Amino acid sequence: MKKEPFVTNEQLKEIVKEYPTPFHLYDEKGIRANAQALKEAFSWNKGFKEYFAVKATPNPFLINILKEYGCGCDCSSLTELMLADALHFQGGDIMFSSNATPAEEFKLAERMGAVINLDDFTHIDFLEKTIGYIPETISCRYNPGGVFKISNSIMDNPNDAKYGFTKEQLFEGFQVLKEKGAKYFGIHAFLASNTVTNEYYPTLARTLFETAVELKEKTGAEIRFINLSGGIGIPYRPEEEPNDIRAIGEGVRNVYEEILVPAGMGDVAIYAELGRFMMGPYGCLVTTAIHEKHTHKEYIGCDACAVNLMRPAMYGAYHHITVMGKDNRVCDHKYDITGSLCENNDKFAVDRMLPEINKGDLLVIHDTGAHGFSMGYNYNGKLKSAEVLLKEDGSTQLIRRAETPEDYFATFDCFDILKDMKHQ
Repeated sequence: MKKEPFVTNEQLKEIVKEYPTPFHLYDEKGIRANAQALKEAFSWNKGFKEYFAVKATPNPFLINILKEYGCGCDCSSLTELMLADALHFQGGDIMFSSNATPAEEFKLAERMGAVINLDDFTHIDFLEKTIGYIPETISCRYNPGGVFKISNSIMDNPNDAKYGFTKEQLFEGFQVLKEKGAKYFGIHAFLASNTVTNEYYPTLARTLFETAVELKEKTGAEIRFINLSGGIGIPYRPEEEPNDIRAIGEGVRNVYEEILVPAGMGDVAIYAELGRFMMGPYGCLVTTAIHEKHTHKEYIGCDACAVNLMRPAMYGAYHHITVMGKDNRVCDHKYDITGSLCENNDKFAVDRMLPEINKGDLLVIHDTGAHGFSMGYNYNGKLKSAEVLLKEDGSTQLIRRAETPEDYFATFDCFDILKDMKHQ
């Protein structure tokens, strides 16, 4: 299966005349079509809501597109809450899912009326002492431990995850929260990351739905929503088949009707907090080949580096690469595609078979729309790149400018580096 960029070579040649590489480019048309597909896939559930995982792509222009499709925000930090507030998300449109949470973050979430999703049993008392009460609506994150399997395949190991209540803690937590004034409850779980199978959500739903029925029976809690969180993945590799969100929605519906409806829980809302699925395929990193190196291996040096896309360096993650204008040529050259950081793992690809690359060629690194720009950092004093939106009509919009040295040095309040440089 061939993996095609969402931008043509001709379009990109024009775009780079206005925006120097490297930059992240996003596909408005793809984002909108995907958001609509998700909405339709879960339209059978009257209360369904997608809380976009802000951490994946914290750009207000992109989040506002999702807002048009009824999406809320899943926030995990103070600044993410501030971003949601600036975009006029209110109350139940915000889910606050955090861990090892500072008191000031709980305070802001409470002032904004966000639904608070507690990560740990001890956070019940901490939240009450911090804001002075327990909200009427509250959610708890569940971690069943063990390993998470689909059929005979191990998908992930929740037992090693730092998140969530054990089952015993969850039942005790609901009792304690009820005693402290909570009236309406939600449960949440994230048991596997980036699954490329239509069975993940229905399998997770079964675990959560069965737990919800048991919680209702044993604690008497009124469960208003069940948050299936994220985990629906994307096909980073050309040979992978993409998830079918409509099949996933139908799979969850079948489990809902099998488990919740007979238990008198047919009005429970289904929530999601998808990030990668919502944005990942609709972003790419555009970079220019600026150096060749011929030593023990063949290297192509780019003007982008791990600052712009950390996943390959951090996880050894695969991101497909298209050499623009040469995508129909034979991939008969083996390269390491590198950045310029003083780290040997600063590589977008290792031993990757690609067409011959010449200095000046544009490379498109696919599927960076989620956890791409947002994971960036400033090691070696490298500056974060711009973000550009390719609009439906083919025009472009700068949705985040590139960082400048002034930005990098701005926090040195008592040491004016730029001023000193000008005097030299």
